[in-house]
Amino acid sequence: MREEEIEKLRGVVRDCVSKHLYSSAIFFADKVAALTSDPADVYMQAQALFLGRHYRRAFHLLNASKIVLRDLRFRYLAAKCLEELKEWDQCLSMLGDSKVDEDGNVYDTKDSNVMYLDKDGEDREINISSAICFLRGKAYEALENRAQARLWYKAAIKADPLCYEALECLIENHMLTCEQETSLLSSLEFGSEDGWLSSFYSCLIKKYDKENVVEAKFREIEKEKCDSVHSSLSFSHSLKNNTDLLACKAEYYHQCGEYQKCFELTSVLLEKDPFHLKCTLVHLAAAMELGHSNELYLMACNLVKDYPQKALSWFAVGCYYYCIKKYDQSRRYFSKATNLDGTFAPAWIGYGNAFAAQEEGDQAMLGYRTAARLFPGCHLPTLYIGMEYMRTHSFKLAEQFFMQAKTICPSDPLVYNELGVVAYHMKEYNKAVWWFEKTLAHIPSSLSEMSEPTVVNLAHAYRKLKMYHEAISCYERALTLSNRSLSTYAGLAYTYHLQDNFSAAITYYHKALWLKPDDQFCTEMLSLALVDEGRHGIDPKIEFH
Repeated sequence: MREEEIEKLRGVVRDCVSKHLYSSAIFFADKVAALTSDPADVYMQAQALFLGRHYRRAFHLLNASKIVLRDLRFRYLAAKCLEELKEWDQCLSMLGDSKVDEDGNVYDTKDSNVMYLDKDGEDREINISSAICFLRGKAYEALENRAQARLWYKAAIKADPLCYEALECLIENHMLTCEQETSLLSSLEFGSEDGWLSSFYSCLIKKYDKENVVEAKFREIEKEKCDSVHSSLSFSHSLKNNTDLLACKAEYYHQCGEYQKCFELTSVLLEKDPFHLKCTLVHLAAAMELGHSNELYLMACNLVKDYPQKALSWFAVGCYYYCIKKYDQSRRYFSKATNLDGTFAPAWIGYGNAFAAQEEGDQAMLGYRTAARLFPGCHLPTLYIGMEYMRTHSFKLAEQFFMQAKTICPSDPLVYNELGVVAYHMKEYNKAVWWFEKTLAHIPSSLSEMSEPTVVNLAHAYRKLKMYHEAISCYERALTLSNRSLSTYAGLAYTYHLQDNFSAAITYYHKALWLKPDDQFCTEMLSLALVDEGRHGIDPKIEFH
């Protein structure tokens, strides 16, 4: 057969692959490889077998070739076959004995004589070494060696910043702390044309910066595109409305406690792309916080129908039951989600929260500890462990875990608030004031209703220190954020009472009792305030015995 006829057959194989006609591709690739014995044609046959899910046959073909250990392409595809066969130890063995250090730098390789038969070099390719590092990471993660998996994922993204999957695994599986994510991103060597990608990645990592800093990151992506494509504004416009980018914004709104804003954005996004799973997760979280049980029910039904094998679907069912306070059922579905995907962090945290809601502390701790072990870059499990210890009045232990959470994520306001609450319970009121002030300083956006409990806590601490003017100022500030808080009115009334301003105290006791008429503290203190005002009104110099 002439060379031009063989080249036509190669074209047929490539066309069959592009049209997903894998049996046809296998048939013709087999004939081409038999006619030429060219390594490139053997590789094409193995690729067709792999795409047709004939993993064992593809591996045998590659392994039988004498070039498998000398050509990285052959070795990588053979390892991919072993990945699909779940033979993880053999997969690692096929990939070689390279080592990686803590910073993701690969060394001690014995591959100095290997070659890489590039297909044609016309398209921009992801570095084969990066793909191999990523596959090593997946193998180690499957073998539950998450520490090694983390190092190899870092090596993959450092070898080639275009290897997005490695960064996705590091972020989604919470393998890095806030500082480690920022450090990794700053160490990546982007090409001159990849400025937009650097900005985009900075939006994907944990976002606990101030609002203006985060908003500047989003604007920078749009600016990068406008600068690089002067003639085609349509491209920059499409990226500005990109679903991934807007999902990042929604996630940021959720972190800031702006749940309604987050919910509205995710609702629009899911109308545009109803199967965007990252956006779906943020939408579920916002619906949970807002108590939208009907929305959770509809989402759960659709997800279970469309993705019965995904952890997210059963997590949605658990969220629905949690929202309607049926904690036993929610626990069952959170557990099912963790069984389907043991690396799905929200399900583990939901599982612990469902136990905590029923004050089953030991079981809740078990869920949180598992999550803390699996997701070292996520501070929430450690934070919730501290909350459980605080609930049982083990304040010293609670403080230790809150400090650990602060180490993992030093910019989450909730961590500082809990440290303040612990200090308050331990009667360290000056320390409590310091923590509460740091909490308010770390809130990324302007103060909202979500910040009200911290402002009230700060007022309580000032009152304990007998700094009544500061306390009253904080209580009044809290009332501008929310005027439906019993604790604020009661605290304000009691502070005025301590200042002997009985008429103001009586006014605020009444307002507190309007919110909760059977509140024992306010009822008793109102009676005392009325008596005190009566005495004050008669003559403050008269002594009653």
